[in-house]
Amino acid sequence: MEALRDQVEREATAAHAAVERLTDAAVAHALERAAALVGEQRETIAAANAADVEAAQDKLDAGALDRLRLDSARIEALGTQLAELAELPALDREAESWELDNGLRVSVRRIPIGAVGANFEARPNVAVDVAGQLLKSLNAAVLRTGGAALRTVTVLVDEVLRPALAEAGLPPAAVGLVRSPDREGARVLVSLPRVLPLVILRGSGETTAALATEAATHGVRTLAHAEGGGVLYVDARADAGMAELLVDASLDRLGVCNRLNLLLVDRAATSLLPGLLAAAAARGVRAVGTERARRHAELAPLEVRLGHEWANDAARIDTITVDVVDGLAEAATIANDETSGLAATIVTEDAAAAEQFLRSYRGTTAFWNAPTRFTDGFALTGTPETGINVDRVPGPRGPVTYRDLWLRQVRVVGDGSQHR
Repeated sequence: MEALRDQVEREATAAHAAVERLTDAAVAHALERAAALVGEQRETIAAANAADVEAAQDKLDAGALDRLRLDSARIEALGTQLAELAELPALDREAESWELDNGLRVSVRRIPIGAVGANFEARPNVAVDVAGQLLKSLNAAVLRTGGAALRTVTVLVDEVLRPALAEAGLPPAAVGLVRSPDREGARVLVSLPRVLPLVILRGSGETTAALATEAATHGVRTLAHAEGGGVLYVDARADAGMAELLVDASLDRLGVCNRLNLLLVDRAATSLLPGLLAAAAARGVRAVGTERARRHAELAPLEVRLGHEWANDAARIDTITVDVVDGLAEAATIANDETSGLAATIVTEDAAAAEQFLRSYRGTTAFWNAPTRFTDGFALTGTPETGINVDRVPGPRGPVTYRDLWLRQVRVVGDGSQHR
């Protein structure tokens, strides 16, 4: 374990030192070149990923295998996103400025965080998304993935990201990698506050919570993306056809955090339940219900908590929960109190009801007549995300992109005459 700790510390220290050499122009060049290298190295990437998938066949559930797999379209998407990120405007470093009566000129600046760690499981595309976002914001990255995706991520770092940095005249060490599948690597990553003051955590709720607790003991801050699950509330004034379309659109992928997880149907709209359940069944999804929901439809009983996230349930990933509610206020309360607070949508033809729901819901992303599957940085802003932060405190919340990865610094310029 000592050798692993030494390796992680070396990667983190080198990444920390590389930050000072990052510039907007050079990073844009590196990202553009990385996009091209994805194409040039597609066969190497595909071969490494095929080996990862083959090795994980008996270890991961269907949803996790889907997240691990990079087919030709997904590999192409990696390059496309890097190219689009390269073209996005650099972060405006001055947020605001003003002058005091005494002549002091004050400005609020956005400065880089430094080197940032990132721990994620079997999603190799996250390596490119996170590293790209951090570089774009002039931060360095130290990546750590589980053993299931390590071959693929190693190729993405060593054959795409690091060569691109070198060709742009930047230190390749600006993207580091924990080169071991051992879980101890994640614990080391969150224990180095001097060189990794922030770590992005993505993965299962239990694992991420444990790492966040470990990080806190070392004085390391975290941006955690552990829990999700979209809520769909069918209001009394919902259009039946639209509601069914939204159920369908919300279940196109089951192993993702922003899919439909909890279907809330207004008591005045229970006549729509057969069509809603048929739409879910057409996607191969079964529904389980609360006691009151089962009074209105033939549903298997709900045997877990109301907000249980099925996307993280390997044995029952093809499931949604159904409940019947007594009005909009109760629907918003359930969405706020019983779920992670990732995203919720209301289906209704009543603009006043929609406004009330949007105002009452406190989660990161609120929708009206649109599926929660759009809770995604790239889908909403054209920028890949590092993850979705559901914290209920000030700071970046919802889909986190390069525009959020900075520290606030106040700069003050005087002429020597000012005094208190």
